[in-house]
Amino acid sequence: MEELTIERIAGEDRDVLIDELMHQYGQEILQLAYSYVNNRDLAEDLTQEIFVKCYKALHTYKGKAKVRTWLWRIAINHCKDYLKSWYNNHVIPTSDEMLYSRESPQSTEHTVIQQDEDARLAQAVMHLPVNYREVIYLHYFEDRPIREVAEVLSLKENTVKTRMRRGKAILKKSLGGISEWRNG
Repeated sequence: MEELTIERIAGEDRDVLIDELMHQYGQEILQLAYSYVNNRDLAEDLTQEIFVKCYKALHTYKGKAKVRTWLWRIAINHCKDYLKSWYNNHVIPTSDEMLYSRESPQSTEHTVIQQDEDARLAQAVMHLPVNYREVIYLHYFEDRPIREVAEVLSLKENTVKTRMRRGKAILKKSLGGISEWRNG
């Protein structure tokens, strides 16, 4: 996708631009939303709402941040608003899924063990408080550098590092047996 610029927003059809954004960033935004709500169906609904918000706010993009950062900021704010909403606090969701796990070609036994550990880790991350979950998700699951995590969340880098350290300490205490990711 050609980089989104002020000139491009003014010159192109917003429907075309939003289609490009959805195609390029849709899966990332879905996974990000899932990291907040821990429910696939709800994450899909939130992702649709996020892109509607993006469509409506496209004219406000000033090019100061990368498109990904701007879109993630909208997504994070929308997810946080949902988590604070009356609906979220009074209605109990009925389905619960695990995060998508990446498989690698290895022995069957190792793959099964790895999938079990990945599922335990993903579940443990989903039970962290949001302020720890979001930094761990963005850094470890989305492979975002600390600098970018800080920018997306509007935090200082040291705050991100502190939240990651505290979140990892909680995970280490609750998981005990998963050793591979403690080094990260």
